[in-house]
Amino acid sequence: MSLFEDLLAALPGDRLIVWAQWFFLSYFIALALGYLMLNLMALSAIGKHTRAARAEYLPRPYHAFLPPISVLVPAYNEEANITSSVQAMLQLAYPEHEVVVINDGSRDNTLAVLQRDFDLYKVPETADASLQTAMVRGVYRSRSQPLLRVIDKENGGKADALNAGINYSRYPLFCGVDADSIIQRDSLLRIVRMFVDDPDTIAAGGTVRIANGSEVDAGNLLQARLPKRWLPLMQIIEYLRAFMFGRLGWEPLNALLIISGAFGVFRKSVVVEVGGYRHKSIGEDMELVVRLHRHMRLNRRRYRIHFLPDPVCWTEAPEDLATLRSQRIRWQRGLLESLSANSTLCCHPRGGTVGWLAFPFMLIFEAIGPLLELGGYLFVIVMALTGALSPAWIIAFLLVAIGLGILMSVLALLLEELSFRIYPGKRSILRLFGAALAENLGYRQLNTWWRVRGTWQWLRGKQAKWGDMKRSGSLQRAAINSKERNRDA
Repeated sequence: MSLFEDLLAALPGDRLIVWAQWFFLSYFIALALGYLMLNLMALSAIGKHTRAARAEYLPRPYHAFLPPISVLVPAYNEEANITSSVQAMLQLAYPEHEVVVINDGSRDNTLAVLQRDFDLYKVPETADASLQTAMVRGVYRSRSQPLLRVIDKENGGKADALNAGINYSRYPLFCGVDADSIIQRDSLLRIVRMFVDDPDTIAAGGTVRIANGSEVDAGNLLQARLPKRWLPLMQIIEYLRAFMFGRLGWEPLNALLIISGAFGVFRKSVVVEVGGYRHKSIGEDMELVVRLHRHMRLNRRRYRIHFLPDPVCWTEAPEDLATLRSQRIRWQRGLLESLSANSTLCCHPRGGTVGWLAFPFMLIFEAIGPLLELGGYLFVIVMALTGALSPAWIIAFLLVAIGLGILMSVLALLLEELSFRIYPGKRSILRLFGAALAENLGYRQLNTWWRVRGTWQWLRGKQAKWGDMKRSGSLQRAAINSKERNRDA
């Protein structure tokens, strides 16, 4: 007897169970098909990006004509990694850029570390107060690094810190970078090409990759290596899936709803026009991008928001469950916050592809999805224990919910190997393949539970704040070791 006939043979009193069976099975099938379509879109787009990644975009004599960029680095309790991150920003291969670090009332020694390592001194400097922010306590310059300025301000959250950085920035483009991240040296050259090629570009994002386990020296990533611990290894698969087809798939449709706060370039005038980053927002990166879409679409303005896979930013991923849990709860709250604050974009007559396709997709599969996924798992467990489900249906559910999830992870890994091959060698590929299989057997379900908790916190209206991220300090230790080697030499 087929699965369908088995369900039809159920007693009338079991119709609710039958309906629930098909509802959850249909949801997981729709989820898999949606991501499969994104994967196909990404596969068709990856060719042009890999060709561009193999060569420098403009000959060196033309670099002087590129628009200058302000690199904004908001920092809160980042003493473990701030020196290596700032070193990386200062060494970017770009003709004209400045680095503006915004110390958002850190409770640790972030400011003291900056003062020590970059020989800071206080200067009287005012800013264009286009965006309202918490009080700025002081502005510092570096005696050793003329490109560096540090803004010390009272705590107001990451969005507030970025707005302060925008006020003090000098250039028409700004690049927001997390303080625990390292931008690859040529990434600004690669990402700015979208602003040169397409004058309608108002924002562009790059790829974020996990730096845990890699070889770092004085703010430069010398060799990408896989981490030894299983938790950051699982996150590598997540990031590959999110960037290699999650974002690359939406980009050709001009329907990208998020540019990672770890690495994104924006046209400052347009961001100021829409009011900057939203104060007290916990998902300030996504909320700004969704608001830009809403503003430009509803006002019938031409624009493009791009994603490029070849400009790379390396970040330190959480290595313990408590820190990872806090991060994922915040991400879910930020997602819900961003969608709810810009809900008028959804299915608006002028919403275009982003309003009629990307927004509903994110709402159904990312915002509400964790509740439906958790409900599906609980339904299967309870019904299986009571004997209300046939073995055929349970197998079908597991193949869809877990098997197709594994397929998506493996396809993301395949895209990576066909394009950039960041982690060469058979051993690395085998470890990543094993992680792609294991990630759907417990780790994904744990993330689903954390996202449900994030949804509950959002519904309760829990106040947003900076997350206290526990750092291993590996990036900073590499920078310190390099300084000591140079001193001894």
